[in-house]
Amino acid sequence: MLLGAGQRIVFIGDSITDCGRRDHAAPYGDGYMSLVRAFVDARHPQLGLTWVNRGIGGDTVRDLAARWEADAVAERPDWLCVMVGINDIWRGFSPGREAEAVPIDEYERTLRALLRRAVTTTGCRLVLADPFLIEADVDEPQRAETDRYAAVVAAVAKDFDAVHVATQAAFDRVLAHSPSSRWADDRVHPGLPGHAVIADAFLAAIGA
Repeated sequence: MLLGAGQRIVFIGDSITDCGRRDHAAPYGDGYMSLVRAFVDARHPQLGLTWVNRGIGGDTVRDLAARWEADAVAERPDWLCVMVGINDIWRGFSPGREAEAVPIDEYERTLRALLRRAVTTTGCRLVLADPFLIEADVDEPQRAETDRYAAVVAAVAKDFDAVHVATQAAFDRVLAHSPSSRWADDRVHPGLPGHAVIADAFLAAIGA
């Protein structure tokens, strides 16, 4: 298991990470982050880990940049877990919101700058999770675009020696046996079983 005793693990991202952590499900949310925390603590109670959720629904990488100092760097993580990109892509497929989409070159440039700032300032290790679309048809336009952004995350993870969580691959595994609607009503916001798919991928990636 990669996590060590007394460490502080900070998750940051969009609504998939947020999951009500600012209101009805404070402070961890009721999604994958809460599941990861629950299973790691249950399996490794001797570690005494501290968990922090800094997801905010609707965020793109631009929004992360605006709050990075307060919500990532100032938290002084030992491990910083980042999942962002779904809204960066989705807005381009949302009528009237196309201007809010983040082009892939800006996405990569901004993500790299944010991660470099966090690592340089805090010395944290990184866990990077792919953006995903719960859609089996790889030729569907939004899914094809999502795969391009996920490839960026994989490349960035390699360059930063980060743990890479292949969330799209995790959903592809279950989509081979079931429809998208079993996991999310809109292909983006998972129900609890969908969050369990993400959490399972996280746990495997960190060896927990």
